[in-house]
Amino acid sequence: MSLLEFLLLLFIAGVCGSLGQAIAGYSRGGCLVSIVVGFIGALLGNWMSAQAGLPELLNVDVGGNSFPVIWSIIGSVVFVVVVGLLTKKR
Repeated sequence: MSLLEFLLLLFIAGVCGSLGQAIAGYSRGGCLVSIVVGFIGALLGNWMSAQAGLPELLNVDVGGNSFPVIWSIIGSVVFVVVVGLLTKKR
């Protein structure tokens, strides 16, 4: 995987994490947090789709790695909602 492919993968994860935070209505942190949320959402979303027996939707192949965009957004929403419920409000 080249540097450009890695940066593209980070960008896609950041966009998915940002969308997940926007849908959930809870945002804490900046760009790096959105990237982490996007990757965690991808893992969580893939796991949920495998448990439910649902197909993979809108996979983006970057450098031989497949990134599930739709499941990443859904997983990000679930992750952000859980984090929002577990943390105190200021």
